[in-house]
Amino acid sequence: MSPRAGHPGPPSRTLAFVESPVQLLNVLEWARAHGLRGREPDVVRGTGAGPDAGPVTGAAPVPDPDRPAGTDRLAAPEPLPSVPAQVRRSVAGGPARAGADLTVVVLSPTDPMTRGQLRRMADLARDEGYRVRWEEARGGATAPFATIGGLAGLLRRADRVVMGDPFSRYVQLLLTITRARDLVVVDDGTATMEFVAQLARGERLVRWHRKGGRPGPRDLLFAPVSSSARRRLTPGGRRRVEVFSSMPVTEVPDGVTVTANDFAWTRARFGPPRITKGADMVGTSLVETGVVDGERYLDAVRTLAKAHGATRYFAHRRESTEKLHRLATETGLEIVRPDLPLELIARRGPIGRTILSFPSTVVHTLPLALAGTGVRVAVCDIDPTWLTDHASPRAQGFLSGVTGTARDVHRLARVSPA
Repeated sequence: MSPRAGHPGPPSRTLAFVESPVQLLNVLEWARAHGLRGREPDVVRGTGAGPDAGPVTGAAPVPDPDRPAGTDRLAAPEPLPSVPAQVRRSVAGGPARAGADLTVVVLSPTDPMTRGQLRRMADLARDEGYRVRWEEARGGATAPFATIGGLAGLLRRADRVVMGDPFSRYVQLLLTITRARDLVVVDDGTATMEFVAQLARGERLVRWHRKGGRPGPRDLLFAPVSSSARRRLTPGGRRRVEVFSSMPVTEVPDGVTVTANDFAWTRARFGPPRITKGADMVGTSLVETGVVDGERYLDAVRTLAKAHGATRYFAHRRESTEKLHRLATETGLEIVRPDLPLELIARRGPIGRTILSFPSTVVHTLPLALAGTGVRVAVCDIDPTWLTDHASPRAQGFLSGVTGTARDVHRLARVSPA
């Protein structure tokens, strides 16, 4: 079966478009909060879950081009260091029921780590009884045309569209097709804060780490589509817009409904975790996005790990292999590349009693996912001297705002690398 092929049946009333595992996690949180139900699953154990584990049942193996030969999509992945395999739930009788409330459309990226996490999250969505349609949206020059053409009918019939990244050109293009009157934006990390602020001020939609630079040729070419998407995301008449977020939202546009994401699905589905005595560190892709200097970041991680006794480093899915190799070699940290978003990994455990982080989404989400566990989240600000010459003029203020608005976190003094 092609990953794109779905199960037959009438189209769902709600379509959700995701391009990252965090977006898909937050779609599942939104669906729970709004009572969208899939078929009730049976609880079974996945291989590698422990001595009482049995085989995964309820679906036939599906070849996965991203896995080595001889494995399949339902096989348990290779275990990560200190991260146990999850309990799997499969839908009794196979696919989601006809007429299920929600269809998730994965606009698959090309990055292998992101694809891997998305496949695991897609399995969880299927386990909850929702349809998942996998689109190789970036699989070649003709892929966007095939993807948009294949989705046009579903978009026109959908009553509600949920999106994880309103800055995505793919999503903005799809918004020009849909007739849905209900539009929902779920968290895509700290970018959600910037999206809501830009919408409130009537500004063009541009990611915070690119703001301040001159629009490039592609930006100018795409400007009419982006402007159309911004208008569609502005409530008015019979069009309703909701933002589902765990992030602090201060500038709320008129007519936009803000719903709090408290990670109820995550807490009900996983854990509570076993807590270890040590500290863990969370990585960031600020070097890869050109905001923070690589050498400064390496020095800061080394200093922070030594000061707090951290032993593990949970890598961001976009961190480069070369950078992670240097971190392992020069700091002695155990590098863990999670197969799921960190909120789920931490909730499954084991996890350190202290989690160290630089300004990022997790300083807002982990305290919610780990509520009641006694785990402390500590955040270290980005020193202005770490920023590159190419960083946006707004970078320092935005990152400080991410830290300053976080609830239930311990704010560390700035690291002064040796």
